Amino acid sequence: MGPFTARKYGPRRYQKRINPPLALKVFRGFHHPGIAPNCAVTIGNFDGVHRGHQAMLALLRSEAEQRSVPSCVLTFEPHPRDYFAALTGKPELAPARITTLRDKLADLQRAGIDQVIVLPFDARLSSLTPQAFIDEVLLDGLGARYVLVGDDFRFGAKRAGDYALLDAAGQAQGFDVARMNSYEVHVSGAGQRVSSSLVRTALAEGRMADAARLLGHPYHISGHVLHGRKLGRQLGQSVDGRGKGRDDGFRTLNLRFEHWKPAASGIFVVQVHGLTSTIEPPPGRPKAASTPSGGSKDTSVPSVGTPLPGVANLGVRPSLDPNDVNGGRVLLETHCLRWPDSLGAEGGYGKIIRVELLHKLHDELKYDSLDALQSGIAKDCDEARIWFDNHAASLHAETRRQTTRDRI
Repeated sequence: MGPFTARKYGPRRYQKRINPPLALKVFRGFHHPGIAPNCAVTIGNFDGVHRGHQAMLALLRSEAEQRSVPSCVLTFEPHPRDYFAALTGKPELAPARITTLRDKLADLQRAGIDQVIVLPFDARLSSLTPQAFIDEVLLDGLGARYVLVGDDFRFGAKRAGDYALLDAAGQAQGFDVARMNSYEVHVSGAGQRVSSSLVRTALAEGRMADAARLLGHPYHISGHVLHGRKLGRQLGQSVDGRGKGRDDGFRTLNLRFEHWKPAASGIFVVQVHGLTSTIEPPPGRPKAASTPSGGSKDTSVPSVGTPLPGVANLGVRPSLDPNDVNGGRVLLETHCLRWPDSLGAEGGYGKIIRVELLHKLHDELKYDSLDALQSGIAKDCDEARIWFDNHAASLHAETRRQTTRDRI
């Protein structure tokens, strides 16, 4: 056992299990009861879990089944580029984040992966030579029998390791190594290699349809609905399930985006899943997964139901004052164009929802007064209703595909 796994990533410091939205085996570090002694593994950040990632994960599952070992994803938190940006005092070098860790784990679960290892990317990990990474992480830590990497894979200190070095080590040390070529899709009139960078560019430019083609589904953010200042209730009227106005303002569902630099920002036309349906575990899975400490945590996800139309702000809310209870944090604030009567005034809080960002209306705007903010929100709602009217048929077809995907 090398010093990396034994000294820092042993049971004392990182004996912690992460609970994703589904009952997926996910661990920080290597030494846990229940972690597989051997596996077929792929390595990467998997930000967005786009169609290129999905193709790689499908191949990984197939190779794992042939070897009768679990499929495993080795990923890092923070993103290595986040770490080096902080180390050099240049936060602008950090990549915009497509997904939160929660959504990444949910997407990996949907891809059929058995186990995820999250390694904290720090000074110790970043200083490992390529051979030390192979010995201490892949072999001592994971017991890798098969390693699948992308065509641009680099690893080890100063990115000194490449596929050729990894393949040679596999032949010498008894594990199989394979490389997957780039995955291309037709976007913006041309075939392009799918990458997280390409997804980030599409989201930053508000090209939500292109982002959906790259991801294989509409871009979404999920999480628990949080309390905020309830400022929206002081503005205008919402609409109940019968289309009648109510004097409770533009109520919003607030989700926290855990990274300070989201890939998308602005005002969006959205669909909300999980608000009108009960929260229940996937078929055949328990409602909670046991943790190493013997406790349990909720691992449920929004059950399949009719999505609700809405309009949302993703960003830092420039019109609000610094005393905002969520001030300084990135929030996704969603106003449903129809609020279900069954929820009552407080029924949304604590629910786990998924918000799909379908179309960008405009960037965040700073309003000089609450009256101006109210008028701006009302205009956004009107534009969202028009967009839904014009896209009703395509949305119905996409909802049917999404329902099938969720059930699978």
